[in-house]
Amino acid sequence: MTQTKERILTRDVAATQIPSGDKHTLPAGAKVFIHQTLGGSYTVQTDTGLFRIDGRDADALGEQAVDNTVQAATLADGSPDPEAVWTQLRKVFDPEIPVNIVDLGLVYSLDIEKREAAEGYKVSIAMTLTAPGCGMGPAIAEDAKGKVLLVPGVAEADVRITWEPPWNQSMISEEGKMKLGLI
Repeated sequence: MTQTKERILTRDVAATQIPSGDKHTLPAGAKVFIHQTLGGSYTVQTDTGLFRIDGRDADALGEQAVDNTVQAATLADGSPDPEAVWTQLRKVFDPEIPVNIVDLGLVYSLDIEKREAAEGYKVSIAMTLTAPGCGMGPAIAEDAKGKVLLVPGVAEADVRITWEPPWNQSMISEEGKMKLGLI
């Protein structure tokens, strides 16, 4: 978490709009307020809404850029290391909750399969949200997809939101419950 900081963007920067997940370019000179720094990304507010900026672009905010390169190796057959994919998913946060989506119990499944007609592997993820009315789904799914695509061997990522089974607080990991003050 971070205290809100006002900044002026020093250069144009790619950003993902929250909650829609749409890609935008925020222009140099725009005033932003940093609300949250988690998982290697920044949640900022502009006069047009909330956006997520990747940590590799932190210099545009006057912050230290984050190297989001994944150091994991592929497995012997060339497939991505599943633990590296899970590690990347642990860097994805709901902009409103300071616990990653894995520890929140939002990720239901992760499948890795060889792509038929192309090089590399496809990672398919089924996840849910804390409530059906949560508008953050597209932004969270886009962040998850982007982070998974950084894993060596991953050529395609598909993140699907599902409501079955319905999420409940018992799905939160012990670590997540501690961060949220539930235990």
